[in-house]
Parts: sequence; C-alpha cells; structure tokens
Amino acid sequence: MKSLFALLALSLTATAMPAWADEPASPLSFNASLTTDYRYRGISQTRLKPALQGGADYDFGNGFYLGTWASTIKWVKDGGGDASVEIDVYGGYKTEISKGLTLDVGLLQYVYPSNKLNPSANTLEVYGALTYGVFTAKYSHSTSNLFGFADSKGSGYLDLSAALDLGEGFTLTPHVGHQRVKNLGSASYTDYALTLTKDYAGFTWSGALVRASTDAYMGPGDKNLAKSALVLAVKKVF
Repeated sequence: MKSLFALLALSLTATAMPAWADEPASPLSFNASLTTDYRYRGISQTRLKPALQGGADYDFGNGFYLGTWASTIKWVKDGGGDASVEIDVYGGYKTEISKGLTLDVGLLQYVYPSNKLNPSANTLEVYGALTYGVFTAKYSHSTSNLFGFADSKGSGYLDLSAALDLGEGFTLTPHVGHQRVKNLGSASYTDYALTLTKDYAGFTWSGALVRASTDAYMGPGDKNLAKSALVLAVKKVF
C-alpha cells in the first residue's frame, strides 16, 4: 500500500518471440518482496528490522481493479496488541480524464488480525490521486480511527512524488508526504524519501533514503522508528 527503495544492475536483452506465440497478459498478477525495513509513511512498522511482503492484483480491463497485500510487522505487539501481520484489501478505478492526466480513486482497508488494541488498529481510508507526466499527487482520508489513535477519524495524508527516468532502466523517485493525525498534533509529521530502482534478472531491486520529521514514534529500547535510514529491497512480480 505502502515503503520506498533503490539498486544497481544492467538490463537483460529480451529474446524476440514470433507474433503467433504472443499471449495476452493475465489480468491477475502476484508479487513477493523482501525489505530490510518496512517503512510506511516514513515510520518503521518492523522495529527497524526486515520484513517479508507479498500481494495479488486483478485488473478488470475497464479501469476497475482489486488487490490485496500483506507484510510482517512488529509495531502492534510493541504497542501491547497481538498482531504480527498487516493485511491490506483495496479496490478502485483508474482512468485518463484528459490528455496526459490520470485519475485514480479507491478504498483501502488495513486489517491487523486479532490486534486487541483499543481503539482497534484496523483502518479504512478513501484515496484519490492525480498523475500528470512524471508527477503524482495523492490524498488519503481515514473514515475510521487511524491505526489505533483515539478520536482520529478524519485524519489525512498528502503524498507528492515524481518518477524520473534516468536512462539505462534506472528510475529515481523523490517523495514528500505529510501525515495529519486529527486531534493529536504531536503525532503529525512530514516524511521524505529518495528512491532508486532498476529491474535486473527478473527482479526489481531498490534502495531508498528515508526519514520523517518526528520523534513521537519510539520502539522498544527507545529506538526512533522515524530515524533516517537506507532501506534496501528486492521484489518479484509474476
């Protein structure tokens, strides 16, 4: 739903296939990844430790899509709850509303099974994004309490990013976002990331410099979960 990254590599030369052998791409795709730290909106969800992640997406071919994604986490248990995994379920509609301008709107449900937090960590957001050329602006609005914060319904996250083609298959993505936690200004913050990615040998390798402007999110041993870090990841789509 959800962390940013970077890598080094050389692209492989694809072997041309005869036209008669071409098959239409499947509307169903899967992905699996390993990351050195699951950073969500700049905050570590895994106590600055690695995470396993994976998901599935279905493209209906008419602009509508559905998907699910999951990751190992540690923050709920650190907060006194009892969930070791995050499961996201989302669906939406994406279309070009004018030449070069794409709109993407949808709903995203974050589920932390049996999290036992009060209020619950489970969160529902509605989102909308506009993409023009390499630039994307996205806003996510919570219609429930936000990740266990009491009286935080109506919180919002604004995300601005750009996907810059550097050539040779490298993409550089600068990002800045601001999380506003309603009725709790001390938990609100701005996060930044600079991510470099490249496909190599059938995988997407990535690495990102990530930080967030807050010290309100602390883990066991007074670990600052928003500290500046280099996050590395590898992902496979199939």
